[in-house]
Amino acid sequence: MKRYQWGMNRARDRHSPNGPSDIPRGGWVDRLLPSGLQPYARLSRLDRPIGSWLLLFPCWWSIALASVEPAVWHLFVLFGLGAVLMRGAGCTWNDILDRDFDARVARTRDRPLPAGEVTVNGAFLWFVVQLGLSAAILLSFNHYAIWTGIASLALVGLYPLAKRVTFWPQFVLGLAFNWGALLGWAAVEAGLGAPAFLLYAGGIFWTLGYDTIYAHQDRPDDPAAGVRSSARALGVLASKPWLLFFYGCAVALFGAAGALAGLGWPFWVGLGCGLAQLVWQVVDVDLDDPPNCLAKFRSNRLFGWLLLAGTVGGQIV
Repeated sequence: MKRYQWGMNRARDRHSPNGPSDIPRGGWVDRLLPSGLQPYARLSRLDRPIGSWLLLFPCWWSIALASVEPAVWHLFVLFGLGAVLMRGAGCTWNDILDRDFDARVARTRDRPLPAGEVTVNGAFLWFVVQLGLSAAILLSFNHYAIWTGIASLALVGLYPLAKRVTFWPQFVLGLAFNWGALLGWAAVEAGLGAPAFLLYAGGIFWTLGYDTIYAHQDRPDDPAAGVRSSARALGVLASKPWLLFFYGCAVALFGAAGALAGLGWPFWVGLGCGLAQLVWQVVDVDLDDPPNCLAKFRSNRLFGWLLLAGTVGGQIV
């Protein structure tokens, strides 16, 4: 118990508001939650919701691509709750497997497990709880959607291991994070169609772009920690041309999905504005400045809203 408490104190003492840690301090988690629950909220990244948004948007895009009739509105709510829970479960699982890596990277060494704020057994129990709640939501869908959701679990489990064996774990993340493009369509249509697969493929390229930007935050620390990433594979000089390629492919595939679904002109306005946002990211990002990389990564929430607005509008007109 003394060792556990020492770890908690050590993490707090080491953190500086101006330091490299990715854990925000003084936010709603510190103000509103009991101290015993705070490490679990941070394991789920509840204080950093951008990951939940990036997981949710492919789900919402797919639902809207299939239908915006009142009969499917409840799916937007259920997928919103499910995205928070599954993102939390995925982050918890990631931190369990990566606790030794995280201890060697400046940005992540203050996370609850390497900092000693929570035990591995406690983190695993929290992972099971979140997975169970996610399963309860999944079981409310049709049978086809249920099996489609179950099929994603292998990707969720494999992603944290990818950085050990490939310089492209961002591709594996794309496979997992965009599965909602298939699941959302299946929840509406009780099957899968070509627009859903095109949306899924576009989402993978979108993830390759934004997560490469994100990975540049850790590029200096990753070699010593033994972590591989697309940021390391491409380096600073080659990254921007490849980012333009990734985002260009994403927009082309999103456009093909919208065209095949027969969406009207508002879709193309939303997609065009989204393309401008993605190009701005690439042109303006400073890949040697971690805070700038994080800001550009987070700005993908705006792209998500633009594409969603365009898809909904394209269904209405």
